[in-house]
Amino acid sequence: MTIGAVCLTSVFQIVQNTSWGFQPVQNLGSVKAADPLWLALLRTPLSLFVPALDLPVWGALAQILLVFGISEICIGWWRTLLIGYVATLAGTTYARIGLALGHDHPFGLPVSDRIVNDTGPSAAVVGLALYVCWRYRAYLTGALVILAMIGEVLVKDNLAGKEHLAAIAAVMAVCVVRAQWHPVRTPAALGQPPPP
Repeated sequence: MTIGAVCLTSVFQIVQNTSWGFQPVQNLGSVKAADPLWLALLRTPLSLFVPALDLPVWGALAQILLVFGISEICIGWWRTLLIGYVATLAGTTYARIGLALGHDHPFGLPVSDRIVNDTGPSAAVVGLALYVCWRYRAYLTGALVILAMIGEVLVKDNLAGKEHLAAIAAVMAVCVVRAQWHPVRTPAALGQPPPP
């Protein structure tokens, strides 16, 4: 799955940089808060793999290879896609809420963010990193991920940074629900000795 995601992102990058391919790629996977909600939801799954226009593609490819790869190994391919989609969807949904709140609100966004391209794997990457940290009790690393994203917003208050915080909130909610309904079973909880 990870290799497929890297390949798909590479193909989108190559195609969107041709004279004929930019608009088709935008039509397939570009999400803006100004888009109708049904269209944004339709494009959101592919938006994970459309590289952001203002960032180098190698960064997106490295994020996917590293974080998606670790997640796929740790929690499986379908959970990786599910958590990544939940995190991305949270960011996309937040953009609309942030615009409704307005620029004066601490969680609001300026009207100019309505037309910002909302693509790339970063929200999924943040959400997956946090989920894997929670799942394997790497709480310090998870806390560092959260602090880094808060620092990002404090340094550069933009749509992407606030979407990362929305992704964190959504994945933390998933972790709370999962802990309540399906607690992680350790060898000690099952009455078994820990592995050597």
